[in-house]
Amino acid sequence: MEPKYNTSTNLEEVEKMIGYKFNDIILLRQALTDRSYEDIEQEEEEKSCKGTQSYFVAKPGFSSYERLEYVGDSVVNMLMAREDFLLYPDLPPGALTRLRAANVDTEKLARVAIHYRLHDYLRHKKPLLSGQIEEFSKAISDYPLHSNGLIDPPKVLADIVEAIVGAVYIDSTFSMEITWQVVKGLLQPIITPKSLQIHPMTKLYEMCQKNGFKIKVNDLWENTGEIQVLVDGEIAGRGQYQSKKIIALNRAANNAYHQIMRNKFNTKDNANIDD
Repeated sequence: MEPKYNTSTNLEEVEKMIGYKFNDIILLRQALTDRSYEDIEQEEEEKSCKGTQSYFVAKPGFSSYERLEYVGDSVVNMLMAREDFLLYPDLPPGALTRLRAANVDTEKLARVAIHYRLHDYLRHKKPLLSGQIEEFSKAISDYPLHSNGLIDPPKVLADIVEAIVGAVYIDSTFSMEITWQVVKGLLQPIITPKSLQIHPMTKLYEMCQKNGFKIKVNDLWENTGEIQVLVDGEIAGRGQYQSKKIIALNRAANNAYHQIMRNKFNTKDNANIDD
């Protein structure tokens, strides 16, 4: 799908989506501009903007979302850490870290972009991006909340969400409270301690340790893109993904876990096993 290059009307659509009206609309435009978008086209459009005293810097290398993403990444992590700290006073640091990560990692933020179709407003010159976004959109339908490392989100989707957060933070004169209202809305549904899932490798290792099973990982990724997980000397799970080794490993661990549940415990859930 061709992106809806940002006319002022389209930018107003984004403002309505995120629930924030920009004082400096150029910040939002910058947040939705990939580095691949030609600088000369960017500069021609900036000449028509009516804003005053903009934080936007129309120089080669500074017209994309990258600087705003840098700010937004820090802000969204800080806001989520503050929220979790206040909401869950009994959670230890390790659990707080995992909870924060689940709500601000690449997949979670990429899901936000898909939900609001922010990619439709992204200015870019990446011919393969549309196909990657379509593949990710289909993949998340199998995992309503989070896949825990089983699918590969296009990083640019998470980047533009962080860039928008950075743009709001700067435009609101660095107001954490105003920015939090935007972030809180975007991240819905926010993952809680009850809905937080265990990472596939962690879940597999914990289950095998408690039940006396021996695990071995057979790494064939360099040659075939495949990882095998052996439990008690037998192949229990395979995972394949040539683009990223960690996803192949996660898939193998996930498959091994469910294979063990079916074969050794004759169940599809955790009801009959101490894990």
